[in-house]
Amino acid sequence: MTQQAAKARAAIIPVTLFQQNCTLLWCETTRRAVVVDPGGDVPAIADAIAKTGVTVEKIWLTHGHIDHVGGAAELSDALKVPIEGPHIADKFLLDRVVESGANFGITGVRNFTPDRWLDEGETVSVGELTFQILHCPGHSPGSVVFFNPDMRFALMGDVLFNGSIGRTDLPGGSHATLLKSITEKILPLGDDVGFICGHGPGSTVGDERRSNPFLNGEA
Repeated sequence: MTQQAAKARAAIIPVTLFQQNCTLLWCETTRRAVVVDPGGDVPAIADAIAKTGVTVEKIWLTHGHIDHVGGAAELSDALKVPIEGPHIADKFLLDRVVESGANFGITGVRNFTPDRWLDEGETVSVGELTFQILHCPGHSPGSVVFFNPDMRFALMGDVLFNGSIGRTDLPGGSHATLLKSITEKILPLGDDVGFICGHGPGSTVGDERRSNPFLNGEA
């Protein structure tokens, strides 16, 4: 583990009926934090922030699906912090947050435009931590992965799961495109890279390369 690896901590707050992994990530040195994918249940997220005593600087979004963005506008207003991400290819989803929420009986959400769209090769930072942006379409056209090479750690969203991959039957989804993203962008990061994904337990790139049926031809 590198010295920087000890400088970051994370708390996962499962939100919405989809039990999406909203992640509160912070830099231990500065106690500056980011909320990743606040899909809803904003009071629970606010409670986690209060309990850790960190100062949230930003909201990061991996993609535009309702269970990842439903609480973003509300939380942004409450904390007075900017929203960064996802890739602009998911604009059509952020333009329809209210409509999408209604399909699942989710109210109190609103459409919004992030303060910054993210693209391949850019970086985002919080405190002393810097993450590279990987544009990984397939689950959605604008899905991004946040990768910190020093910590060997990634925030995966719904691109790759422990034992599975993101669903591709939603508007803009493509199974072939998702597998291409994983093969060309995620697997080359290295087997030692650990990740938090959008649902369920995390994993490592190596474990998924070896045992994920969608990646080893068994699915």
